[in-house]
Amino acid sequence: MTPRTWLYVPGDRPDRIAKALGSDADTVILDLEDAVAPAAKADARRTVVDVLAGLAEGRRAYVRINAPATPEGADDVTALAASPGALAGVRIPKCEDPDELRRVADALGAPVLPVVESALGVERAFALATAHPLVAGISLGEADLSADLRAGGDALAWPRSRIVVAARAAGLPSPPQSVWTAVRDLDGLRADTRAGQRAGFFGRSVIHPAQIPVVHEACAPDPAEVAWARELTDRITGRADDRDAEAAWIDSSGRFVDKAVVERATAILEAAQAAAGTAPKEGTRS
Repeated sequence: MTPRTWLYVPGDRPDRIAKALGSDADTVILDLEDAVAPAAKADARRTVVDVLAGLAEGRRAYVRINAPATPEGADDVTALAASPGALAGVRIPKCEDPDELRRVADALGAPVLPVVESALGVERAFALATAHPLVAGISLGEADLSADLRAGGDALAWPRSRIVVAARAAGLPSPPQSVWTAVRDLDGLRADTRAGQRAGFFGRSVIHPAQIPVVHEACAPDPAEVAWARELTDRITGRADDRDAEAAWIDSSGRFVDKAVVERATAILEAAQAAAGTAPKEGTRS
């Protein structure tokens, strides 16, 4: 099931990691990159390896490594590759090079999730999304991208659409939105998350536990749409043995129904299931 929330927590803060792993976030990302000061990188790396080793059986957590082309990133990959811990996957920042992404995937043997944070990365989005069978998703890092573009606001509309299209063209889940940095502006977070859903995103990265329930609420489909989708799928089930059933028809509300409409109904029901929190949580400590 596609996660609704991806909670970042600094990899050098065991106290915060414990709280994050006990939170209601669908997934937890142990961060070795932006949330960790340069002098603390080695300690954070050791802490993350220990946390992964201590996860309860059947539980996993994600890690955001440093950019693989940097010495810190190379050390992150080496440490995680040698760790027997329960690694759910790795977010790879500042992705631009499909060959580099392939090298990391081969080294780790775990799902990789490229984060696009530059104009060049946006241009190569589909190549990154299809670089390796272990690519499990793709997303934007909008703060760094805005800096690289020297623009924000409406200038991000096209990169967002590019990531959504690249993800779906590659057969990947709808991408999560980037972090909402105004932590106390929960109304803004709610509105922006709903707008993101309409634009093809699902869920988002979060940086504070207070953001989690807001995103979960915003991810829930409209009840009327869910009711329509259930009615439609029930009718399809009833038509399964009807040899004379048409490939397309008009439903009881006068709406034209064909294969694409059925797929849309299925997606709504899947989103409703995810929004209900039926997806298994990852990252619970033993």
